[in-house]
Amino acid sequence: MSNLTEQFNSPQMGQPQFQGGGALAMASASREMEEVKGQIFMAKQFPRNYFEAEKRIQDACRRPSLAATSMYAYNRGSAKVEGASIRLAEVLAQNWGNLSYGIQELEQREGESVAKAFCWDLETNVRQEKVFTVKHSMKARGTIKKLEDPRDIYEKVANDGARRLRACILGVIPGDVVEMAVEQCRLTLAGQSDKPLKDRISGALTHFKEKYGVTQEMIEAHFGYSASSFSEFDLVKLTNIRNSIKDGMSKMEDWFDNSIGKEQSSGLGEAFKEADPVEPKAGVKPDATDVPAEQPELPL
Repeated sequence: MSNLTEQFNSPQMGQPQFQGGGALAMASASREMEEVKGQIFMAKQFPRNYFEAEKRIQDACRRPSLAATSMYAYNRGSAKVEGASIRLAEVLAQNWGNLSYGIQELEQREGESVAKAFCWDLETNVRQEKVFTVKHSMKARGTIKKLEDPRDIYEKVANDGARRLRACILGVIPGDVVEMAVEQCRLTLAGQSDKPLKDRISGALTHFKEKYGVTQEMIEAHFGYSASSFSEFDLVKLTNIRNSIKDGMSKMEDWFDNSIGKEQSSGLGEAFKEADPVEPKAGVKPDATDVPAEQPELPL
């Protein structure tokens, strides 16, 4: 404990010097320093059990609700980019243990805020930190809207900070642990159905075409990449869209662009047919003319 005290009181730690500062500022800084000392001391006294930490992470990733939101995906050029979402990163941090992480707004000035996202492993003293600027504006329907409501500004800082926080957490937790969690989430989603992913995607596309008139090309435009690249996570998102439209919470126009040509084809349906000629029904393209009269509900 004495070593920790000497470490934090040494000049190398950059202990703040208050020139003309009030007693309240000094007391606040002292309290924060004591809290940090306590966190490090407890982390040294109760180090993480790596086996138990990995088991907790695997158990958490077996929950379908977490697995459904564990990944993000977007289109970068002609490639699909995937990664662990902030929700999965938070679960990793919670179960890995002895981590201090969060988002802090350092300064708020006219038209922008300066914030910091950080993750600190209290055992190994490995730290990731990102300082960034958030403009008090957002783009909506092609126009830039200035944010003036404090709640809107707070939410904008929190949303922008979430991406940096995810990067910080994933930079501290070992990469093989992150890969293990992602793979377990894939297995969890795949285990909810006894049908191959290819057949479930084909059934989903057919359902949207027959029920709502949404073509494969419109769905691909919404996701930003070809349906042939869809994963379990994309199928879950498509199911959530279906449920939202079915329950009246949103309209088809809120998700898909009607102006996209309906006669174009990406070839996914034909690829399914060639891959599995014995069961043509599972591989029928949604906008084909020989679709059976009755199709099953969108598989989960």
